[in-house]
Amino acid sequence: MNKSHSEQHTIAHLNKFREPFLDDLGCTIIGVDAQAQSCEMTFDISQRYCHSGDIIQGGFVAAMLDAVTTHAIFASNENISGVSTLELKVSYLEASRRGKLTAIGRIEKMSRSIAFVSGELTNSEGLVTAKISSTAKIRLQRTD
Repeated sequence: MNKSHSEQHTIAHLNKFREPFLDDLGCTIIGVDAQAQSCEMTFDISQRYCHSGDIIQGGFVAAMLDAVTTHAIFASNENISGVSTLELKVSYLEASRRGKLTAIGRIEKMSRSIAFVSGELTNSEGLVTAKISSTAKIRLQRTD
């Protein structure tokens, strides 16, 4: 899969400011799409984030989905200096199990200060295990 120069630049920019907890969750940003206003990540979740055998604790599922939607916002404009989640709803459709998962986040609608985003988490078999719907506040860099 060849990435455009613009996509490579955006991924490098996102990685420059990435939070350390994403490394703990085995996160890799694998794609951004400026036209679709989306971001795609993979996560490689170890047993330490699980309960009941190999089921990922729901808070970590929410964190993965929150991260991918937030990164979709950051990827849309390099002048965004901060994104704060105002509310989120996670629907758990299936048990998310330890191992490799893929998350896609997308912007549904965005203004200068608010973004409405959605996303889903899929397992290695392509089954959607969880979905998110979220609202976030956007802070732009000062230009004075």
